[in-house]
Amino acid sequence: MRQVAPETLIDGRYRVLGRLGSGGMADVWAAEDQQLGRKVALKLLYSRFADDQDFVERFRREASSAAGLAHPNVVAVYDRGEWEGTYYIAMEYLEGRSLKEVVQDEGALDPLSAIDLTAQILRAARFAHARGIIHRDLKPHNVILDEEERAKVTDFGIARAGASDITETGSIMGTAQYLSPEQAQGHEISAASDLYAIGIILYELLTGRVPFEAESAVTVALKQVSEAPPSPSAFNPAIPPDLEAVVLRALEKDPAVRFNTADEFIAALEAVRARLAAGISDGPVTAAFAAQAAAAPAAALADPAAPAAAAAAVQAPPEPPEELPPPGEPPARRRRWPWVAAGVALLLGGLVLLVLALTDSPPFATDRKPVPTVVGLNLTAASTVLQQRGFEIQVLRDVNPAPRGQVFGQNPVGGVRVEEGSTVALRVSDGPGQAAVPDVGGKTREQAAKLLTKAGFRTQVREESSPEIAAGRVTRTIPAAGTQIDKGTRVVLYLSSGSEQVTVPDVTGQGQDQAESALGAAGLRVTVTEQESSDQEAGTVLAQDPAAGTQALEGSTVTITVVAQPAAKVQVPGVVGDSVSEARSALSSAGFGVAVESEPVDSRGEDGQVLEQNPGAGKHKSRGSTVTIVVGEFDPDLAPEG
Repeated sequence: MRQVAPETLIDGRYRVLGRLGSGGMADVWAAEDQQLGRKVALKLLYSRFADDQDFVERFRREASSAAGLAHPNVVAVYDRGEWEGTYYIAMEYLEGRSLKEVVQDEGALDPLSAIDLTAQILRAARFAHARGIIHRDLKPHNVILDEEERAKVTDFGIARAGASDITETGSIMGTAQYLSPEQAQGHEISAASDLYAIGIILYELLTGRVPFEAESAVTVALKQVSEAPPSPSAFNPAIPPDLEAVVLRALEKDPAVRFNTADEFIAALEAVRARLAAGISDGPVTAAFAAQAAAAPAAALADPAAPAAAAAAVQAPPEPPEELPPPGEPPARRRRWPWVAAGVALLLGGLVLLVLALTDSPPFATDRKPVPTVVGLNLTAASTVLQQRGFEIQVLRDVNPAPRGQVFGQNPVGGVRVEEGSTVALRVSDGPGQAAVPDVGGKTREQAAKLLTKAGFRTQVREESSPEIAAGRVTRTIPAAGTQIDKGTRVVLYLSSGSEQVTVPDVTGQGQDQAESALGAAGLRVTVTEQESSDQEAGTVLAQDPAAGTQALEGSTVTITVVAQPAAKVQVPGVVGDSVSEARSALSSAGFGVAVESEPVDSRGEDGQVLEQNPGAGKHKSRGSTVTIVVGEFDPDLAPEG
């Protein structure tokens, strides 16, 4: 590849304006699209990778993955192609900074700004996940803020779309500081891996730093697997406890304990945003969690000995000395009123202490503080919140319909004032038990829902087009069939809407790679035939079937005819004067086929000898082409008399 510099014309179309930056695989340049008159960001694969088919495939996959993601929070991909022995991608050009630059320049953001930016990244992830694409390398470097401060996700270079994963099992791809534990261990990657990375981004937006740092990427990856993240509020005390709880849930080591979907993550952030907007800085983490706490059986969570202990704390007054009864009053009646007074005093004292224990403003117990409500949080988040408030914790695990690791009860309940350092008992769910997702592919909605319900799962139905599966039948499930997950988990059931009609794009005159990309982005498959041409470059599309502009079923095949690569040419050896066997051997060794023709001769000396050849000696012809030789055959009738 020749040196790229300003004014270089890439592929006859893109005029380079200047360098924007560099990444692990490619340089990024600002360029002007000469055909459409717009500014683009041009990503050029490093030439040292151009001969590596794995890198080339990843680079091509970036374009294919991103080209199908038309979303306000995803950087658009316009074109891809080959130039000077390497490959390029033309993308939407954005005037703005990366999110990493924002943090480096401004430090920690305020909670509302961090929530807003993270929600935008989650919307981009949600859009990709719904189409089977996992980004795998989400980080603030790959999020650009445009002029309107809108976040746009870019760099789908190691994205995975369905089963087209090129990465071998056990390989680690991504950036260590934002790597999920399962990715660091080379395990199966899922949408939850992207949510973990977004949790790290949120952590960094709130604190100005990432949770795990070390001298080597390997050490950072090991910390992702084995160490709990430091509390965000340890670096920024202004972070509200409920927002911190959201961050810590996103950073759970077990993917099953994180947010199930980007939607659930967004909902938790919106709940915190609503509380912040209302000026509430303490209390239940979300409305949903508060509802769970309110629904918890009070008798199961409260200490049954508390009222008795409170009452016993009031000492009974000493029995008054016996007095002489006034004349005419019965002795029993005269002695009853001191005992009634003592009983009333005892009851009132107990009630006073009980009220003081349950109210927010005890006049005497100034060292008491309210217990936060942590029902509905996962154990890590609940422990962090309680320990930051000065409480000890006791964990009691039990089988429960709540997700594994989630707190479903606490004692004392939230809001009760107790002494600092007191122990709060947390009832933590061990989950409802697990089951394998049944294989419901090809079944009707009713059949599939019945099987999933019987296995203990909830269902959510979505539609997608499918050229192979009849409308109304199940195409797939998320999680996939056979996956072991907690009972009660929602399984997304995809139903075929049949094949959609798409417009066949015009790819004649384009290069083969560009044509395949355009047809693939339109939802069409491609087959290639070759044809020789003397006036077109190799790989140029000469024709297509169906024709451009026609309607075709999504997933159907378009045949493109491209100019064949010219065969290698070699020099034809001279064989005139050789015997037939010598000529055959020489021509075959040079890579040519041999055709033999006979010609009568009147001399025995020319019998079996090559008289002529076509093409002649020294000509350059394609290897595999045929050389015709004319061999003499003696005819006595032609011999001269005498």
